[in-house]
Amino acid sequence: MTMMKCALAGRCGGCGGMNLPYENSLQQKEAYIRELYGKCGEIEPIAGMHYPYHYRNKVSAAFSRDKKGNIISGIYEENTHRVVNTDICLLEDKNADAIIVTIRGMLRSFKIKVYDEDTGYGLLRHVLVRTGHQTGEILVVLVTASPVFPSSQNFVKALVKAHPEITSIVQNINTRTDSMVLGEKEHVLYGKGYIEDVLLGMRFRISARSFYQVNPLQTKELYKTALLYAGLTGKERVLDAYSGIGTIGMLASKDAAEVIGVELNKSAVKDAIRNAKQNGVKNITFYQKDAGEFMVQLSEQHVHIDVVFMDPPRSGSDEAFLSSLCKLKPDRVIYISCGPDTQARDLKYLMKHGYAVRRIRPVDMFPWTGHVETVCALSKLSEAKHHINVQVDMDELDLTAAEE
Repeated sequence: MTMMKCALAGRCGGCGGMNLPYENSLQQKEAYIRELYGKCGEIEPIAGMHYPYHYRNKVSAAFSRDKKGNIISGIYEENTHRVVNTDICLLEDKNADAIIVTIRGMLRSFKIKVYDEDTGYGLLRHVLVRTGHQTGEILVVLVTASPVFPSSQNFVKALVKAHPEITSIVQNINTRTDSMVLGEKEHVLYGKGYIEDVLLGMRFRISARSFYQVNPLQTKELYKTALLYAGLTGKERVLDAYSGIGTIGMLASKDAAEVIGVELNKSAVKDAIRNAKQNGVKNITFYQKDAGEFMVQLSEQHVHIDVVFMDPPRSGSDEAFLSSLCKLKPDRVIYISCGPDTQARDLKYLMKHGYAVRRIRPVDMFPWTGHVETVCALSKLSEAKHHINVQVDMDELDLTAAEE
């Protein structure tokens, strides 16, 4: 494979692995996983990419000014809040990069000031672009420090004229003073306010704040592995913890008797319910609750769960969640992680509380970076071959399903 070189690799810190051939990068990541997990389970070869460039379907750019007062946009220099001016990134979707460069060039003519973190003055803070790999739909999110956006309609018309491939534009208002990119309020300026994409035969609605894996090609590998490890036969009751917009749960629903999704984020739950309806999935129910507390409720009401899918944030799961999981006692746990070090920590807890690690597969979701994703299959040490799955009607329990 011919290596591409990035002129900014030494400054932004986003792709520190580009000094190595890709094959060597994969070998290093696999060796790291093997050393980290030791002999706690069978570790399979890492799943790499055929073409590990321009894979990010979610691109966020910060806006600022250089020393000469020129408007710049890009990502923050590593460990700072200094913006590295970027036109093209080898990790990011090409259309997204081009749209951000166009927006940067339009600001002066529309007299739009970029936000200054030190003074709190200015309008435009960030631009977020999300692309649908299969559908080609593009969502542009203009993150502003104020709800007042002068000449917004003229700005939108000019942007769509320059990039007719854009299907929706949203203004997100972020008045916070911390490092969060998106605020809670938003207005649709053009289109339907979200995009859709197709993954493994199912269509998913993705809004500005929805969690959706950033590498669509490797997401297929990740989820195929998770579903393979789950070993579903059509008879299982499945719990999708941290269910987000319902991706894993809906994919699992094809081969499960029943799927329960639990997610604390209200907007994600609404998207999940819409996604299930759109795909005609009738054997899945979503609950807007804390996953740990929800599992304790299921345990107290003697609801048996055969398989739990869990995909926590990079920080991993806390002990309260893991304790709740062990109290629920599912036969199998499929743990997807974007932080192997925290997953290894969590696996130690689960292994002390009646679970054995069976298989682990690393997946290179973020080529040229130091990150690697893993899928781990665990099962109960005391799992009986002839377990009787007590049939419980979820509607009869003291639990209220979320509504759209």
